[in-house]
Amino acid sequence: MIKQNEPSLTPQQALAQTLDDCQPDTLLVCGTLPVRLGRAWHKQYPDRLYTELLLSAPNNGLPSADTHDLALIEGALEQLSHEEGTLMLGQLRNFGTHRIAVIITSESGWQMSDFLSLGFTRQEHLHGTPARTLYTYNIDSYNRRRDWNNPQYWANPEMWDKARW
Repeated sequence: MIKQNEPSLTPQQALAQTLDDCQPDTLLVCGTLPVRLGRAWHKQYPDRLYTELLLSAPNNGLPSADTHDLALIEGALEQLSHEEGTLMLGQLRNFGTHRIAVIITSESGWQMSDFLSLGFTRQEHLHGTPARTLYTYNIDSYNRRRDWNNPQYWANPEMWDKARW
């Protein structure tokens, strides 16, 4: 969740930390900073799948033929229309990217509700100018398990042979 104190991480530190925490076998990047981090990661792990999307037209590379463990996005949404940006994030999410990290500036026009509607979580406000926020999507924690949403409560077996409805 979002930290209430002053921003402590820079955008580069936030993405590097996400990359380090995830330890992906496959990586997709879009944006100047993610490309720089991605190329350093690929140099360290040349046998792992690495994909770069063009910052000027990221949707041209989607949907990808491969699923990715992690996607790092920075600077792309500011250059796209809201519809194209939603399409890009939706395609990444819907075509199997396990984790997505997006850094967005406060002047971009994107609202927190835009990310929440796509299943993202606001992680942290980042240090620097302009003000930026890190949003993440993780398929493992996206849709938490609910007690009522399982077969145990659907059939009501306690009432079998007791009542007819």
